[in-house]
Amino acid sequence: MSTLYPLKFKTIYKDKIWGGQKIKTYLHKDFGNLPNCGETWEISGVKSDVSVVENGALQGQSLAALLEEHKDALVGKAVYERFGNEFPLLIKFIDANEDLSIQVHPDDELARKRHNSFGKTEMWYVIEADPGSSLIAGFSEEVDEKTYVEKLNSGHLTDILNREDVKAGDVFFLPAGRVHTIGKGLLIAEIQQTSDITYRIYDFDRVDDKGNKRELHTEEALAAIDYKKYPNYRTDYTPVKNEDVHLVSCPYFTTNVMDYTENVNKDYSAFDSFVIHVCLEGSYELQYNGESYAVKMGECLLLPNTVDKVELTTSEGFKILESYIA
Repeated sequence: MSTLYPLKFKTIYKDKIWGGQKIKTYLHKDFGNLPNCGETWEISGVKSDVSVVENGALQGQSLAALLEEHKDALVGKAVYERFGNEFPLLIKFIDANEDLSIQVHPDDELARKRHNSFGKTEMWYVIEADPGSSLIAGFSEEVDEKTYVEKLNSGHLTDILNREDVKAGDVFFLPAGRVHTIGKGLLIAEIQQTSDITYRIYDFDRVDDKGNKRELHTEEALAAIDYKKYPNYRTDYTPVKNEDVHLVSCPYFTTNVMDYTENVNKDYSAFDSFVIHVCLEGSYELQYNGESYAVKMGECLLLPNTVDKVELTTSEGFKILESYIA
């Protein structure tokens, strides 16, 4: 069995009806001949789009094959016992040149029953925001299914949705069931459960290049929606330089932000999980086992469970999201 090491994967690029150019112009990732790039899938175990290793001796191997071969050495004992040969997280960058559809994702129970899939709880970190950008997360008032359906059918759904003005550095945690949409002008890093199940509620009556409206999932969404109003939808945190700052903890992932101008040693030996780094700004070299792994803005690194002590060295500083399963 080959030895595991910090893994980079080939980016999967996806054009979308609402996608733009920031993946190329801001993150400096070349999506080739695509007309736009709405999403990149950076680390994916979704069966239709499984990531492939880009660096080192395991280059060309799929994440699925690695997991099957290395099991808990890759993901951790508790994670492997829970998820088996399904890699549990999907990492994306999203560029919204237009508003995304208003949508909702089912939880584990509903997704398993309907689709034999995981549900989809996710979080967003806003990397860059055009002036005046906003997004929708949750309801602005208490509603029930009857009120929701009336507003949807009368064309006034947005009247009861919570819209938030956003800026770079904002974080939103979106448990399964929360109605949401990413607004135009936003570039976002997304950490989510491995699932591609989305119920599209409303798409602003847009049509594709053939004049067709996109499919809606009105009935499917009803049982998936959490109709409660919550006091705060934005994740409150205080940015601090050269310290790990906790953002989100849930059963599916824990995420911290690391905004460093100096070198830092990390000891992951107590973790029973893989760790994922998502580089949002700057660059660094990760030193492990006598080898150096260069990471720059727009790149991600998967540290297998067997990778314990690492050093991150930097000349220009870096900001990364650090995610694992606790």
